[in-house]
Amino acid sequence: MTSRLSFATLDQARPAARRPALDPRAMSTGSVHLGVGAFHRAHQAVFTEDAMAAAGESGWGIHAVTQRSARVAEQLDPQDGLYGVLTCGLDGAGEPERSLRIVGAVRAVSFPGEQTGEVLARLAAPTTHLVTLTVTEKGYRRSGDRLDLRDEGVQADLAALREERRTGTAVETAAGSPIGMLARGLARRAHGAATPMSVVCCDNIVHNGPMVGRLVSEFLLAAGADGAAAWVADHVTFPATMVDRIVPATTAAERAAAEAISGLQDEGLVVAEPYRQWVIEDSFAGPRPAWERAGATLTSDVAPFEEAKLRILNGTHSYLAYRGALLGHATIAEAVTDAGLGAEVSAFIDHDVIPTLTPPPGVDLGQYRDSVLERFANPALGHTTQQVAMDGSQKLPVRLLGTAADRLTAGAIPERTARAVAAWMVFVARAADGSSPLVLDDPQAEVLGAAVAGAASGAALADRLLDLEQIFPPALAGDERFRSAVREQVTDLA
Repeated sequence: MTSRLSFATLDQARPAARRPALDPRAMSTGSVHLGVGAFHRAHQAVFTEDAMAAAGESGWGIHAVTQRSARVAEQLDPQDGLYGVLTCGLDGAGEPERSLRIVGAVRAVSFPGEQTGEVLARLAAPTTHLVTLTVTEKGYRRSGDRLDLRDEGVQADLAALREERRTGTAVETAAGSPIGMLARGLARRAHGAATPMSVVCCDNIVHNGPMVGRLVSEFLLAAGADGAAAWVADHVTFPATMVDRIVPATTAAERAAAEAISGLQDEGLVVAEPYRQWVIEDSFAGPRPAWERAGATLTSDVAPFEEAKLRILNGTHSYLAYRGALLGHATIAEAVTDAGLGAEVSAFIDHDVIPTLTPPPGVDLGQYRDSVLERFANPALGHTTQQVAMDGSQKLPVRLLGTAADRLTAGAIPERTARAVAAWMVFVARAADGSSPLVLDDPQAEVLGAAVAGAASGAALADRLLDLEQIFPPALAGDERFRSAVREQVTDLA
């Protein structure tokens, strides 16, 4: 029977598997990550381990926190936090090429359902200087741009913090939301360690850092913790970031491939493409890892990088997901290599997206477009259209609707963006009525299903969805040029 990856078996790993960049047993914990999933393990954790190795530091080990289940803890705890990153690319001849590295930067994993007290203590500890987050768009429990104070999880966290303030004793009620857990930890820090902290959001949300800062402030004020809110405003920074690496779901075949390389069983394996990018606003309240020595870009202005990535890469990803799924393509690679669809998305980028962008320093947007489409065509990743299609109501506003609004402001009708939006609408309709294998996996699934039920025509379907103000800003939905273009495209696709 194959041995499982752990400290006890690490030395048994075959030479083809790259070992951790430094001894994980020598690391101390200096950061907390909320929302540990495949992306964090393939992205920020790798950057952090490489930064420690490059700078000769060992104090940035990560205390990782799961979200809705203990699954990642159950994967990594028996492995002493070790896991592999299987990089899947193509060689010079276009043939699949794989490499495996073992990462040791994650030094502890907690499940809030059972270990909220442990997480809060770590957030409040003076040795913790940094929090990073990847909780997905819907994890922030927002209503519009504000914290949804009616959300049950947020309400549970508010009640816990109010009780803690009333009694002056620690309340370790299980955290109900990532923002609630973070704010509860910061409130303890304000009255305890009182050392500065940096909170780094790594989700694909416009102005993600300031957004998290605003939600934390709203939570603390709603809990009556005005003093903690004032302390956070003075001692905690929320740098904006842009992250980029494609990290598809891990399959049994990839687990077998990794085991063949290392000779060890790895329940925590993640899969990623070779490419990785991290752009971070250089706005920190205290110490941080030397991420720039691991290839990250530190800048005074993330916005141009962020907008180019969200609109070119993420916008195109969504376009391919919905349009590709409607055409019967199972993966993004199949969709982008469909000659007709490939031409569609190239025209979308060239005619609608690039004219709205300011090129980031040192970036040629045409070359960036080509690199994005080449990455999407990597068949080794197996990124499914259904996977990318998830949570469309959360993704459309940041990936597509800003492009549409900017083109309309410039006096141009964004026909190709309208087609991408229309593909989402037809996808929603077919998934909601059960007429296809498509699945509507979306936090607004009930609202969307009710909106599309019984739509007698493409125009009616377009109008019903455009009228959902929680997705479409009234100024955009009310622009007859855009509405007409979407109606026309929905009619064509339906």
